[in-house]
Amino acid sequence: MLKLGFLASRNGSSMRTIIEAVERGELAARPLLAVSNNRSASALDYAQAHGVPTLVVATQADPQEADAKLCEAMQAAGVELIVLSGYLRRLGPRVLTAYRNRILNIHPGLLPEFGGEGMYGRRVHEAVIAAGARESGATIHAVDEIYDHGPVIARRTVPVEAGDTADSLEARVTAMEPGFFLETLQAIGEGRLRLPG
Repeated sequence: MLKLGFLASRNGSSMRTIIEAVERGELAARPLLAVSNNRSASALDYAQAHGVPTLVVATQADPQEADAKLCEAMQAAGVELIVLSGYLRRLGPRVLTAYRNRILNIHPGLLPEFGGEGMYGRRVHEAVIAAGARESGATIHAVDEIYDHGPVIARRTVPVEAGDTADSLEARVTAMEPGFFLETLQAIGEGRLRLPG
């Protein structure tokens, strides 16, 4: 039984897919806490409507205090695996240490080729098109101190089609991400995929 916590800054698309799968009995997991740095994130409303406790942790005023508060909240809730679902803030050392190799993020491109600081959202797809790459996709990786650097857990590719723009490629990758995240968690929960360490 996976004991899940979620971090989302906006709508939390992957979080929604995962919670729905738990409710349908397709994922052996317990969603224990959803946290956002954004008080108006629709992910919080969704989580509350599905019985998942929520918390807002503002990060800009005092990042160290936010790091401590987030770590304590996840541990108090019994969270063992943290899922980033469009969380737009860098995590602090306390969370990263307490949950080493237990924080999963999905990146909208293939790592390490299309990752690193500043490579997020539309920028990734623009870089793929500019490079003339024949495929793109998404990468699920364990989060560490460096952007898009932690161990790769799973990758799924999509072809870059003739005439693709950053918009069309982004739409195809974005549509694939929530299901890919769910399938990866199912594989982890069933022991078919092991996390590092």
